[in-house]
Amino acid sequence: MRQEIENGWLDFDPDFLSNKEAWSIYNELYLNTKWTQGKIRIFGRLIDIPRQEAFHSLNGQNYRYSGQQLKTEPFSPLLIDLLGRIEDYSNYTFNSVLINLYRDGQDSNGWHADNEPELGVNPAIASLSLGAERNFDLKHNLTKEKIRYSLNHGSLLIMGGEVQHYWKHQIAKSAKISQPRINLTFRKII
Repeated sequence: MRQEIENGWLDFDPDFLSNKEAWSIYNELYLNTKWTQGKIRIFGRLIDIPRQEAFHSLNGQNYRYSGQQLKTEPFSPLLIDLLGRIEDYSNYTFNSVLINLYRDGQDSNGWHADNEPELGVNPAIASLSLGAERNFDLKHNLTKEKIRYSLNHGSLLIMGGEVQHYWKHQIAKSAKISQPRINLTFRKII
């Protein structure tokens, strides 16, 4: 269901995938993805990114953020199928997917926006969640308004309009989470 927000919109479907299908996809991705442990520089120190990642693109392009460049892998048949379904649902086209593995509640993704130049102006980002339910927080840069979604197993959240220019989002640490979560963010690199 689409929610109009200041400077953008969000579309959340908590039941995009059935429970059975979501677990099947989760297991295939968990076992067959080439996970990497990236590093980023924070306050002059090089530290491990608090999650594991993989990047796939249709056109062989690499993806760069926070000073690191992710090597691309080709789309698997599973990813091609998910891409088609998400494009049909959203009426947007995507050519890449960043997959994050949050091993437990200590893995996180701090406040940020997906506003890299190669994503273009007002990009749509489609986020598919599998595994442990995690809170997804958004905060407006100017008004400081906050929005929270609980991203459950099999849910799809799409961010669009000017969201990446006016809002930041995060997956915060949580001591209560002991199970893994896989998140796929479909995007279009130009």
